[in-house]
Amino acid sequence: MDTQPFLPILGQFKAVFLDSYGVLKNHRGLIEGVQQTVDYIRERGIALRILTNDASRSQHEQFAAFRRLGLQGIEEDEIITSGMLAKQYLQHKVKSGRIAYLGTENAASYILESGNTSIPAGDVDLERADEIDAFVFLDDEGFDWNRDINTTVNLLRRKTMPVIVANSDKLYPVSRNDVALATGSVAQLVESILNRSFIHFGKPDSQMFMYAFDHLNKEGSGQYDKDDILMVGDTLHTDILGGNKFGLKTTLVLSGNTSARNAGLLISATGIIPDYICASIVG
Repeated sequence: MDTQPFLPILGQFKAVFLDSYGVLKNHRGLIEGVQQTVDYIRERGIALRILTNDASRSQHEQFAAFRRLGLQGIEEDEIITSGMLAKQYLQHKVKSGRIAYLGTENAASYILESGNTSIPAGDVDLERADEIDAFVFLDDEGFDWNRDINTTVNLLRRKTMPVIVANSDKLYPVSRNDVALATGSVAQLVESILNRSFIHFGKPDSQMFMYAFDHLNKEGSGQYDKDDILMVGDTLHTDILGGNKFGLKTTLVLSGNTSARNAGLLISATGIIPDYICASIVG
């Protein structure tokens, strides 16, 4: 797979949206050379937003994690997460009641702190299903995959309620060659079983791109058009598809979920075509 240097491409734009995992960091930590690229972005006055489908940690926790990894030059309010959008939805649409969830207590304490009572799926009494007012897929950890997914299916069969998917990712890398199932895969399984469609937040859905675009134009010193923004990600079905649908130029990097070995085949098979392909955001 032929690739292009990233920085000459970036230099054509006034703003850049970067995915987090697979672009800035991976299972080993920061990708080597990323700090220099962030420095370049700051020196050139290019506006920056980080768009991540991570619903397990708050904006502040994401910022602190980057700092622990040693990344400098990122501001906390430049980080936009799918969890932020899910939280806003719940605050406006489910103002009271009990919300059941699949995920960790940490994710629940962040996203479900809107005045509702939260209850893990494993603690749901199916004979009292009417007491549950909404359900949220938060994280791929913190529950028993067999027992609690079965409970989720039966709960949603017994009562119709809003169902929110706070992270649409289906997979995430755990090593150079291996991946693990993410929250989006669990939600898609349950959607298929129930023949229902849930409310998804995060890439490729448009809410995150619209939020980032509005935030950029609200907070930035100048006005930005879609032609001014480059979306950079490592996954065709989330980063590139979402950027394409929103009308942004897109760059696929081969430093995460998509490898140089299979990138061409995946692009041909999916029909999701990035405008540029780069080895990483370095160089």
